[in-house]
Amino acid sequence: MGSKKMKVSSVLSVFLILCYLVAQQCYAGEVDVLREFLKYRRAKTSVINQGLAPAEKHRSVSEFVVPQVGSKEDDKISALPGQPSGVNFDQYSGYVTVDANAGRALFYYLAESSHEPTTKPLVLWLNGGPGCSSFGNGGMVELGPFRVNKDGKTLWLNPFAWNNAANVLFLESPAGVGFSYSNTSSDYTTGDEKTKKDSFTFLVNWMEKFPEYKHRDFYIIGESYAGHYVPQLAQLILSHKKSEPNLVINLQGIATGNARLDDEAMSRGTYDFYWTHALISDEVHGGIVSNCNFSAEASNSEACYEYIAQADSSQANIYDYNTYSQLCNSSAYFAHPIDGFDPCSADYVFNYLNTAEVQKALNVRDIPHSWYSCGGVSWQDSPDTVLPIIQELMQSGIRVWIYSGDVDHILSVTTSRYAIDKIKTPVKTPWYPWFFQGEVGGYAVEYQNLTFVTVRGAGHFVPSYQPGRALTMFSSFINGTLPPRLR
Repeated sequence: MGSKKMKVSSVLSVFLILCYLVAQQCYAGEVDVLREFLKYRRAKTSVINQGLAPAEKHRSVSEFVVPQVGSKEDDKISALPGQPSGVNFDQYSGYVTVDANAGRALFYYLAESSHEPTTKPLVLWLNGGPGCSSFGNGGMVELGPFRVNKDGKTLWLNPFAWNNAANVLFLESPAGVGFSYSNTSSDYTTGDEKTKKDSFTFLVNWMEKFPEYKHRDFYIIGESYAGHYVPQLAQLILSHKKSEPNLVINLQGIATGNARLDDEAMSRGTYDFYWTHALISDEVHGGIVSNCNFSAEASNSEACYEYIAQADSSQANIYDYNTYSQLCNSSAYFAHPIDGFDPCSADYVFNYLNTAEVQKALNVRDIPHSWYSCGGVSWQDSPDTVLPIIQELMQSGIRVWIYSGDVDHILSVTTSRYAIDKIKTPVKTPWYPWFFQGEVGGYAVEYQNLTFVTVRGAGHFVPSYQPGRALTMFSSFINGTLPPRLR
């Protein structure tokens, strides 16, 4: 078994290295990495464990404090290259060391609120993969204050950026992702457990650098594989809160978007989504239903995998992040104007963030690799489900939201609904349409200690496809209200 694990780990590592070599493939990496990850888990030959390592002895928060280089003032950005006029918020970026002995440091970018930042909450945003950049994807393609123009050199202001409503902190985690790094090569083999601890260590030390955010209302939000990161980090924070009530991290709520929460719900929901959207035939769907059991304990037949292969192959020329979007650089992309989000946006971000002038402005250190959207790590531990953690958080008193763009192709709205069904919590406010600018923005249902929200017309990167609707949903979340009904 050990040699089989090593073989698969090597294959996954090679896949991620190849991602480094081709920029456009690297952008597709969030999907590609996730597909490879699931492929090996499904084959039951993966290095990825079905659970997390046993919990270590509980440490005092003071033991997480690590000596840091530089101050808040050193990290302040005067202006980014190509930045437009009219910027009315402060921005910072730099590093927090999470392990001084290993030389492991995580890169962050903070966009303070453009409206009364001293009174607004702090929100930590995390992208998934595993192994994809929260700054380059979330910050520059989705909810951040800037988007990159086609020239890869200049920026434009995002009018629906989430820092309209909160101070937003983007963390590139784990080490090896984006501009984050380690001087110890073994750190690039990582997993859920190490990522969780490093993220907690980051927060403790980041708040020493930015003491004004100590005890400020704090939220964690993330998408895709961050469906693991978000609840795991929240659980760790609350465990420390029990033993140290004056913990400076004042967690008030979490939200996960188009998230990988439960493997069985994800697999079953994916093929049901394909079928209900006329993307696979009745025969293929019927074959999957008859021959496949996606529970963690099940061992599926060759017939199951043959039907799955047919279903997957029919999705080859569909944009993974949005069922109805154009593909970047396809003939349709050149023949017809882009409506809304440009599917080539990540190429522009890649060019921008790999410019020496930009990296200098961002306080990027001399790291051993260029910036890439995804890659740089191989994964070692990951549970099949985080639903038990979600249920624990639901009982803790913090706000728990799950949201989905309803045309996401890789982690569909159906997978979210199936995961929630497994939680079995009673409905408090029945399913209803919510509105943005007089149109249905999506649908919402409030369960006991859990809220589920859909965003109509949004793909995997919800704020990219429906920025106004996404900001409305986000504002409702941090304000503790349900998304607005039609007035």
